[in-house]
Amino acid sequence: MGLDDAGEPSRSPDEPEADMAGRTPDTSTGDTSSSGPTPSTGAHVYAGPSDNGTSPGATSGDETSSDGASGGKREGKAGRNLPLAIFVGLGLGALVLLSLYTVKEIFLAVMVVFLFVGMRELTEAFKSRDIRVPFIPVATGMVGTPVVTYVWGPTATVAALSLTVLALLMTRMTEGAEGYVRDVAAGSLVAGYLVLMGGTVALLLRPDDGDHRIVIFIAITVASDTGGYFAGAFLGKHKLAPTISPKKTWEGVTGSALTCMVVGGWLVWWLMDGGHVWQGVLIGLAAVVTATAGDLVESMIKRDLGIKDLGTILPGHGGVMDRLDSLVATAPVVWLLLELFVPA
Repeated sequence: MGLDDAGEPSRSPDEPEADMAGRTPDTSTGDTSSSGPTPSTGAHVYAGPSDNGTSPGATSGDETSSDGASGGKREGKAGRNLPLAIFVGLGLGALVLLSLYTVKEIFLAVMVVFLFVGMRELTEAFKSRDIRVPFIPVATGMVGTPVVTYVWGPTATVAALSLTVLALLMTRMTEGAEGYVRDVAAGSLVAGYLVLMGGTVALLLRPDDGDHRIVIFIAITVASDTGGYFAGAFLGKHKLAPTISPKKTWEGVTGSALTCMVVGGWLVWWLMDGGHVWQGVLIGLAAVVTATAGDLVESMIKRDLGIKDLGTILPGHGGVMDRLDSLVATAPVVWLLLELFVPA
């Protein structure tokens, strides 16, 4: 999620570079593009990484020329509009803060809308591999779970998630046995990946100081992206996971960790009654692991499906899922550690 820790304002940390010479990528090494249709949410099909973890035709530098050997204007590898991306990011941040510190239920509604759109992007992307997730039960769970969790607490989370999975198992039976296991497995993935995480964020929001808890959760995750971006841009050399996300570097992850710990230590001390700096530092350290994992999980999903982006709804950023990947992975650990250190 967020800005690339290799120095690219990318909507996706592993988006492959375009072939500079305009050649068709060589698929003789086993890299194949998705043969299915491009999802209607704006997902784009790509050929996938080569054996060394980079896209066909990619260079090893931090930038590629936008017009090949002509020496024209140089752009970042993904050619993203950084000012536009920053503007959209600031707008989303303002929306979050305004809703949190006026009527928390507005933030809950905004969160549900974003999670619903992300769920829609993901299920549409699955169709590129002929995977049909039962939409109605998953969509109902996506909307209902955060709401009932906010009203009734963790017991409601477990009940809503269990009923969501049961409903999708039963609903899919009406379409016959062909592909049943494949479709319900994908539906269960969406339930665990987004429905449960939506409930977890609602648990963060539920206490009287839930607004502060949400700010800590989001700020630490954004700090991971920002710290990784600058550290990767200026220092990144050693690849973290080249076969999954070719642009992620160990230097970028180190920058993410330092930024997360500083931001976490400060915000927990400042916002939480009885909070200590060391508690925030530990939360930040744990969050950088989950935020990085969230990026890589989404990268693995996209590579398996053979698509480059899950959507294009946010100018300069990509799809909603490209913004949520780190957040949904970070929510459980922040909620758990805040409950342990500063019980609601």
